[in-house]
Amino acid sequence: MHVPRSNQPLAFPGARPIWATCLAFLIASCGGGGGSAPGDEELPPGEDVPASDADAARFLTRATFGATRETIDRLRYIGYTQWFEQEFKAKPSLTRPALKEMSSQGITVNQQHRLDLWWKHAVVGQDQLRQRLAFALSEILVISDVQDNIVNDIGEVAEYYDTLVRGALGNYRDLLEDVSLAPAMGEYLSMLGNQKANPGLNLRPDENYAREVLQLFSLGLVELEADGSVKLDGFGEPIPTYDQAVVEGLAANFTGWSWADMGDFSGYDPSPKPMENYLAYHDQLAKLILSNVVLPGGQTGEDDLAQALDVIANHANVGPFLGKQMIQRLVTSNPSPAYVARVSASWNDNGSGVRGDLFAVAKAILMDPEARTGHLADAENFGKLKEPLLRVTNLWRALEANSASGKYRYWAAEEILGQAPLRAPSVFNFFSPFFSPPGALGAAGMVAPEMQITTHARITTTTNDMLYRVWWYWQGNPNLGPNDVAIDPSSLLPLASNPQALIDEMDILFAAGQMSAQSKQIIVDYVSAIPLSGAGNLYRTLDALYLVLSSPQSAVQR
Repeated sequence: MHVPRSNQPLAFPGARPIWATCLAFLIASCGGGGGSAPGDEELPPGEDVPASDADAARFLTRATFGATRETIDRLRYIGYTQWFEQEFKAKPSLTRPALKEMSSQGITVNQQHRLDLWWKHAVVGQDQLRQRLAFALSEILVISDVQDNIVNDIGEVAEYYDTLVRGALGNYRDLLEDVSLAPAMGEYLSMLGNQKANPGLNLRPDENYAREVLQLFSLGLVELEADGSVKLDGFGEPIPTYDQAVVEGLAANFTGWSWADMGDFSGYDPSPKPMENYLAYHDQLAKLILSNVVLPGGQTGEDDLAQALDVIANHANVGPFLGKQMIQRLVTSNPSPAYVARVSASWNDNGSGVRGDLFAVAKAILMDPEARTGHLADAENFGKLKEPLLRVTNLWRALEANSASGKYRYWAAEEILGQAPLRAPSVFNFFSPFFSPPGALGAAGMVAPEMQITTHARITTTTNDMLYRVWWYWQGNPNLGPNDVAIDPSSLLPLASNPQALIDEMDILFAAGQMSAQSKQIIVDYVSAIPLSGAGNLYRTLDALYLVLSSPQSAVQR
């Protein structure tokens, strides 16, 4: 059942009047216990275990789509080393094979089916690290099915995301080639069908992909030090990473690519297979590319592409430029230069002489001393605003949400939350890594990327949506439809008789233990006033859940 949204609070039968309490709580809010073995008998206890539930939840908030009681207990039992090993071995959860299976059953698949599967993999997928990194990469290596030329190419878009999933723990150079040859990317940034210059027809190579692969997917606009700071020339000015001549050379380099197995460059067959090069349409002249490298003439399109991507992937900017963005997506918006430098070093060498090992980079980001203790060492500035989408996945994972149909359907997430998987408004994503909001943060030279979509209207729609997710979409509500994704509050209901224990558990699950004693006491006092008679345990639980989910501490990751 799709429930219409409005900017006004709804009244539910039997619901408590919580809005005034919520407002008072938000104004007042402006800080773990031990875990047990979760029955993972095949593994011995680990030595490098989190010191508390809060530490485990903090790590899992970054490395997965949300902490759960089971994953907290498991991590505290097996430790970080075994956790990473298991995540690396986990089988990838892929979208396109599932869509093909639906199609074989006579179902006409559309983008909503793709989105359903994305939410499903985020919520119940057993390859959480891989899925979380793929989502972070999808906000850097952007395509979007809101663009007309791929809106109906379901298989291509699904295959593109599967490419990110498969490559998320692999090598960046390999992933960059897979992304470059993905038909969805080829259509989105017009590399597919790009052909060599033909003065007679007034044609010249399209520069779109050549620009974005440099500006967004690898280097950025200016030369960087290993710690992410900007290099300056003798006049104190930033040094550009490339110029128009390089863009033109790369544009010529990326010519001759079109649909695979067509036998005809101008044919049309929206296939998810990697693009194929048609030599007659490829520019075989010598080309100036990045770092003053000149590729010789007479080469095939495949050779030109491989050599150009080798040069791009080995540029010194890649580690600090992409490494810093991955830190921002996973851990904190304003990492210290030393943190960036350590991640850059891991990017340049995984310890075995391999460059661009994304699994090693992920470990370096998540296990860095600043990631582990930054909330203590720099409580004022460390952390980030959570992406609204991740707040939903956290809720659904922690309370084992599902639907009668087995689908994980979220209607119009981009309208409510300001974002949805592979539905950004442009190649620059939903928000820029360089976005600095007005006010104190901007004045201090700090960035807060997620604030770019945190408008007054979005705060209202997101908060109202949390109310719906809690007070309507709960298992047992007889008014739910087959596709309605409903939380299961049963794991929390036994704690309703002890409001302090109830709030403490919710604090761990949804705020990684960072709620202040004052904030928790406000909710405890409110919940304690709800009689336990009748459905009081449910009312207590749902009211407390909504107040925690709409709290500043739940919206901010530290």
